[in-house]
This record gives sequence, C-alpha cells and structure tokens, in this order.
Amino acid sequence: MLEVLTQKLTTVFDKLKGKGKLTEGDIDEALRQVRLALLEADVNFKVVKEFLSHVKERALNAEVLGSLTPAQQVIKIVNEELIAILGKERSHLISVPSLPSVALMVGLQGSGKTTTGVKLAVWLRQEGQRPLLVAADTRRPAAIEQLKLLGKQQDIPVYSEAVTLDDSSEVMPTTICLHAVEKTKELAPTWVIVDTQGRLHIDEAMMAELADIKSALQPSEVLLTVDAMTGQEAVKIAQEFHSRIGLTGIVLTKMDGDARGGAALSIRSVTGVPVKFLGIGEKVDALEPFFPDRLASRILGMGDILSVIERVEKTIDQEQAKNLENKVRTTGFDLQDLLDQIGQIGKMGALGQLIESLGFSKLAPNLSDDDGEKRLRNMEAIILSMTHEERHNPAIINGSRRRRIARGSGTMPQDVNQLLNQFNQIRKMTKLAVRGKLPKNRMNIFGGWHHSK
Repeated sequence: MLEVLTQKLTTVFDKLKGKGKLTEGDIDEALRQVRLALLEADVNFKVVKEFLSHVKERALNAEVLGSLTPAQQVIKIVNEELIAILGKERSHLISVPSLPSVALMVGLQGSGKTTTGVKLAVWLRQEGQRPLLVAADTRRPAAIEQLKLLGKQQDIPVYSEAVTLDDSSEVMPTTICLHAVEKTKELAPTWVIVDTQGRLHIDEAMMAELADIKSALQPSEVLLTVDAMTGQEAVKIAQEFHSRIGLTGIVLTKMDGDARGGAALSIRSVTGVPVKFLGIGEKVDALEPFFPDRLASRILGMGDILSVIERVEKTIDQEQAKNLENKVRTTGFDLQDLLDQIGQIGKMGALGQLIESLGFSKLAPNLSDDDGEKRLRNMEAIILSMTHEERHNPAIINGSRRRRIARGSGTMPQDVNQLLNQFNQIRKMTKLAVRGKLPKNRMNIFGGWHHSK
C-alpha cells in the first residue's frame, strides 16, 4: 500500500536527518521533493499546495529551526498535516436507534461494490451485528448470483428476487428493497446492506434509480465504493455521486495493489466525505476501518502496529496460542507446532502488508507478497511430507529422510536443510525466552524465521 510514495518521502526525510541544524533552504528543498512525490502519487494539486503551505509555515518557526532535533520536528509536522487532510479522526458507521440500520452500497461497475458489500457484512458480524444482504442490482443478474454465492459461503442471509435478462427492466430495485425491509421483521437483522446497480459510467438512469431507493429506504449510510488505483478519477467520481445523491462515506478498494495513493490523500479534502473503510485484498475479511493517523504513519514509513495487533486478535486462536505456550514451557516446540503457526500467519493477510505495517517499509519491496507466500507454502509442503514421528522428533531426519521429504514436497534437499536449520534457531530462541520468564501471550514464534530471512 503506497510503497512508492513511502519510499520517496522516507528518502527525503533521511536526508534531513543527516543535516543536523536546518536552514530555510534545507526545508524548501525538502518540501520541493515532497511536492514532486505527492504529485507523482496523483494527489490533487490543490491539496498538495495547501498541505505544503501549512507545513512550511509551521516548519519555519524559530522553535523548530532552533531545536536540537529539527528534522524530527519537521517530520512530526508533516505527519500532523497528513492526518489533517486525511480526516483527523476515524469516521464510524452511522446507525439508527430503530433497527435495522441501512447501508446503501453505490458505485460504478468494476469498482468492487458487490464484494465490498459482503466484506462489510463480514466485518459487521465480527463486531457483533446481524447483517442482511439485499441483491438489488437487477441490471446485472450475475451480480445477484455472485451475492447469493458469497453470502452462502459466509453464512450471511441474502434477500433476492428472481430476475432474468428478459424481464429485468420490469423488476424495480426499489420494490425489491421494500420487500427486503418487510423480510427484516422475520430475520431481525441489525444492518441491511443493499447492493445497487453499477454502470461503466455515471448516467441519469442510474442516479434516478439510486435517488428512488434512497428516498424509499432512508438509509443511515450511503457508501461509495471506488477503485483507489484510478487515482484522481476516483475523486471525480466521488464528487459526482456526492452532488447527485449525497454520500455519507467512501470505501477505497484495491489499496493492496499498486495504487499511487492520490485518491486516499485527496478524496476527503476535495469532497468533504470521510473515507470509512479500505479494501486491502480479495478475501472477504480484507476490509479494515480507515484511521487517518494510522495511514499517515504508514505513508511516512513508521508502520501501523495497532492495525497489526487488531488483526492478530481477530485471526489468532487464543486457546491454541495458550496451549502452544504451555507446550513450549514444558515439552518444547516441534515442527507440528511450526506448521500450525504457518496456518495462523496465513490468516493475517499478505506478508508484504504485515512487514509494511510493522514499520519496515524499506524491506517490503524486497519481499513481495508472492515471494512471502511461496516461502510459507514451501515450508508447509516440507513439513506435510514428514511422518508424524519426524514432525515431533526432527533429530531423526537423516540424509535419506531428507531426500524423501524433498521429493514428496517438490523441493530440494537443501530446502529441507534450510528449514531444519531455521527451525533449530527458533527452538533455541523459545528456550531462551522460557528461561527469561516469558510473559504470557507475548511469544513471537516467527521472530527468528523472518529475521533470518
């Protein structure tokens, strides 16, 4: 996410840190480089101009220039101003006292609107809510089938009505939505998420239909899904939707791709509509609330530890973690435990994102998500090719066993050797941690593995 922008800004501020005392010329040159980086990231030029004006005014303060750590002061100012243009604070979903609350999902075709609706439902359920999905995209019957399939996979109810290409023009989406509201009396959801039709471009028919649905349902949320990779086009789309039907929030999708970041940095400032969620992957749990301070921190290469902690709490089996800790304290850590931990890490998302979130943005480009996933899959295949006895007692793995394991896992004997060597390093680390009175639920089994890589 925003790797290129992060790398460029990190380079600029690293140069500042190496100067000690700063002059006005130093700050002007640094801000010139920041300006170029932001414009290349497709940030709206008016937003860039206003942002740099605020930063320069504060950075040229005598207290900053006279500080013992002026570069750090400038970075602090940049961070604060980034947070300001991103929206200052997290914007929560708006619910209503008389349940259910309704979220209207709008957007152009191809923006990820349907899958985002499902992701939002999954997220709401994790928050203790009871979501109901409504398939109201009668223009594209495939979208209805997609929503029904995804809803079934996630065990989330979906309200839909039979639509064919021949009669789709006669089935009114507003009617479907009203029927869905009647259905809520039976299902008692706390949130109703309506997937509306999208088109390749904005037109009068689509806007009129959305206005009708909004008037009939009186939703507490009208969420626009836009593709972050389209840059300033996303901002223009948001402006148009907001002026025509009124938005309450924005969901930026494909933030895990090669998005240059301009949409994320411009859209709130230009439209006045808060970004509420970021889509960070294809999986149904790859949706996270938007925190301006956390994104600003990641843009400046300082990581986002809080998001990682929240992801860990949602994905790691706490009972399994407790059992593993007890085992390490008593009988020791074996290859079966390592296999279980690989499965847990896989649930947390792409490795590149995790590394970036932990503040190691300089390492992220060197470890692509594909490379990281490949390494984990190779480790998994090697361990799965071992017998039960070998997993629990790796010391018995000799040369012939290594060759058999390599053949079974589609790897080379040296790959098996590497895994065993690194496993032994991890085992030594856990033993040292136990001797040092390892605190409960603070054990990082993979610390040695990632470090050695």
